[in-house]
Amino acid sequence: MTALEGVKVICVGQFYFAPYCTMLMARLGADVIKVEAPQGDPYRRLPTVDETGYPIQFRFLNSGKRNIRLDLASPAGQDVLRGLVRNADVLVQNLSPGAMDRFGLGYERLSEVNPRLIMASGTGFGSFGPYAGESAMDLTIQARTAIMSTTGFEDGAPVRTGPSVVDFMAGTHILSGVLAALFQRTRTGRGQHVEVSLQDAILPSLTSNIAGLLSENTASFERTGNRHGGMSVAPYNAYPATDGWVTVLCPTDEHWKRLCGLMADPAADDPRFATMPGRCDHMDEVDAVVGRWTRTRGKEDVAARLKALKIPCAPVTTLPELLEDPHVRERGVLRTVTDEQGAFMTLGSPLFLSDSPMVEPTRSGGLGEHTEEVLVQELGLSADDITKLRDTGVI
Repeated sequence: MTALEGVKVICVGQFYFAPYCTMLMARLGADVIKVEAPQGDPYRRLPTVDETGYPIQFRFLNSGKRNIRLDLASPAGQDVLRGLVRNADVLVQNLSPGAMDRFGLGYERLSEVNPRLIMASGTGFGSFGPYAGESAMDLTIQARTAIMSTTGFEDGAPVRTGPSVVDFMAGTHILSGVLAALFQRTRTGRGQHVEVSLQDAILPSLTSNIAGLLSENTASFERTGNRHGGMSVAPYNAYPATDGWVTVLCPTDEHWKRLCGLMADPAADDPRFATMPGRCDHMDEVDAVVGRWTRTRGKEDVAARLKALKIPCAPVTTLPELLEDPHVRERGVLRTVTDEQGAFMTLGSPLFLSDSPMVEPTRSGGLGEHTEEVLVQELGLSADDITKLRDTGVI
């Protein structure tokens, strides 16, 4: 048995936000139906494709789901979705703000069809507040929420984070809300509306940066590069090695003492560096001492020496190195699956439950590949009904 066995989920999602939530639900055993507009999810049209021409981002987020093509702008398409909602447990959507309400498919209307429905809506800024209703993407939220202004180096331009941290953090938050609502429904028998905004989801990650701004004991810096966001831990940086870079941090004075013993550099014994406040007041000098030691060694050698002393550290891994990393391969979050068509890479799940084995993802399909199957199995439509919907462009 899996954790979400028997749970039916409708994903009216695009890009990363909602699809990541429902991908995780699929790995937990839910039956996920992905509803796509007639033109398909925008990520079907990205130029980053595999050797067969299939879009890689779309496959990562949508393997393990059934795909249907449905025009929600048409009354007949709206009726089809209401029919699917009648027997669904969860609907997750991140269409443009207000789109579901304009289609007559907002929570109030859908809860009339199925009072047990849990509907989760992902937006940029939520349903209230001065920015409510504004469209947003990962980049624009990073700009609006001080993620870019706190990323990069002090004397440089604001920088977007490499990964799409806003979308995926928000996707994780909306999953948490859905699971909480499913649990509450076991007690109340009622569904509810779950709301998560991209901005709200990323704000807690700024805790160290905000602490540095509010503290009267430390200087405040908008961008700190690879240093601690609150400038309150030193050493804490990426240091040069003979073959790349290695990160080193000493969160306590004891860690620093062990590092000093390993480096055997008289400069490290400077009494100004004896305490964390002292080291933070002289970060440049501390970084110079640590960097002088790391730059004569390989990054894996530095990491091995520091790990032996239980000093937090890690080599800076490149993307090609990551794909070959034995630990990443064994954990299977980046996963190569083999089926009758061959092998393909997709996402597994970062959620490991001892009594709920992960459902192995199936290959994501073409646009509308499972439309007829879903309409027959879930709604009991006849061949003539399906033909009419297809002839009128609804499916």
